Parts: sequence; structure tokens; C-alpha cells
Amino acid sequence: MRILVVGAGAVGGYFGGRLAAAGQDVTFLVRAGRAEKLQRDGLVIRSPRGDLTQHGVKTILAGVSAEPFDVVLLSCKAYSLDDAIDSFAPLVGESTLILPMLNGMRHIDVLIEKFGESRVLGGQCVIAATLNADQQIVHLNEMHAVTFGELAGGVSERVQTIADAMADANFDVTVSENILLRMWEKWVFLATLAASTCLMRGSIGDILSAPDGKRVIENLLGECRAVAEDQGFTMAPDFDARAMQTLFTPSPLTASMLRDVENHSHTEADHILGDLISRGGDAQSSEHGLSLLRIAYSHLKTYEARQTRTS
Repeated sequence: MRILVVGAGAVGGYFGGRLAAAGQDVTFLVRAGRAEKLQRDGLVIRSPRGDLTQHGVKTILAGVSAEPFDVVLLSCKAYSLDDAIDSFAPLVGESTLILPMLNGMRHIDVLIEKFGESRVLGGQCVIAATLNADQQIVHLNEMHAVTFGELAGGVSERVQTIADAMADANFDVTVSENILLRMWEKWVFLATLAASTCLMRGSIGDILSAPDGKRVIENLLGECRAVAEDQGFTMAPDFDARAMQTLFTPSPLTASMLRDVENHSHTEADHILGDLISRGGDAQSSEHGLSLLRIAYSHLKTYEARQTRTS
């Protein structure tokens, strides 16, 4: 199986590097500078689950001709999706499967429109990772999991084949019979986390220490869940246990979106919050006026406007 990993950043580099180390035929689609760095220093992962330095990794540059790949592993930022599609589209053949690991759902619509529903799988990953100054991948905790499946549900032979290829790659792999529900569950959780920590400019522990902090998180979670239910996705019972444990236990947890704001970087506000709002219709209505979700989104769009003006 020939696997194309679009980019070799924190997420794609981590999972692609683990796959390459396990003997899978992995090629990274990267820019020239990143390709040179990988050839010189190798792909380096620093992780509590085991460090890795993979030399001789295969790379390809956008615009270079090659035979179509069997699987495209896509993990770019949402705001880079169009550029990413342009770079890998010539490498997609009749039987190529695209496995995206972006957050939210908008990218699924875009990919289906471009490549057709039969080529697109649903997927998500759970990992906290970043690139350090030396472009080494730094895995920040113990979690490293990929979940994917057919958009129509069930477990197909082609999905099981991908799972088998990933089985020995030193990260957790799950094939889901209802991947859309799992994606919505992650979206609801992530939108709640991003909206609350960005709006309040603090960690979960900071928010819970405030007089009405718990109510803020509760209300945001309720609004996000209402959108999912309006779209026909009711959270599974185990979601409540996981969400309660993570969102209502004091901790230094923040959303990566808050870190983007603090670093004066571009955010995925449109993809994570804006698209959720647009799909919810009246699900975010509030007897007191604007919902907290809409306020959080406006807060982030105000930040982006200021960034555009001052950059």
C-alpha cells in the first residue's frame, strides 16, 4: 500500500513517521525546504511513547509527477485545505482513498465535491503535538490515536485493509462503524473547549475558578450539543463521561486555538465555530440575545480583524 502524507508537520509527520518506521511505503508531500531538512536530519519524533529518528524518508514536491497513491493521509490546518488539495489532486487516482484528520465537517463537503464521495473516508485523530525550533515533532502527552471509517457506516474491506497496515505503527487505531457520529462528538467537544478557553482567555482550571465559569462551559456544551442533535447526531453515553471528566475537572487544559491567539497566529475559528453555527440555524438562540457560541465566534473574528490590520 502506497501512502501519501500531505505535509510533515506535527500531526502528519507523527503518524506518517510511525507508519514509515513500521515498514509501510510512506511518502511525504512537502515544500522544498522541509524536504531538504528531512533528507539531512531525518524525521525526528520526541515522544513519551517512544522517540524516533527515521532516515531516508521519501518526499515529493507539489507539481512533481508520480503514480497515484492508494491512500492520502490529510492533516493540514482547515484554512490550508484548498492549497493542500491543489498539491495532492494530481496524485489521486480512480482507487485512491482520502483519509482526512481535520476537525469539524466542512472539509468533508469540500473533498466530496472535488473527488467524489466514493474516494473520501471519515476520520479523526487525537494527539497533542507541535514542531520545535529544529522542526522536530514533539509529542506532548500519551495520547496518539486515529479513528476512521466509511462515511456511509459499517466496516468495509478497504477500510480494514488500511487498519491492518496501521496495526503495527505504534499508535492506537480504531475502525468505527459510525464515523460521522464520532466526528460530531469530537467537534462538539472541541468547539466547547475552544469557545470557552478563547472567550475567557484561560485554561479549564482558570475558568472553573471563576464565579460563573462552570456555567459558561455548561452553556457552551449545551449549545454545541443542540447543533449536533439538530443535525441528527445524539451524543453516545460514553461521550458524557469523557466530556464531564475533561471539561469540568480543574486542569491547565486549553484549546490549541487559544495558543494560536496567544501566538498571534491564524485560527480555525471559521471551521470549528463558524461552520457549527451555520449548520445549527436556531439551535443557538437565546432568550437573553446572542448565544455564548456566537459571542465566542465574534470574539475570535474580532481578533482576526485586528491581526489583519496590524500585520
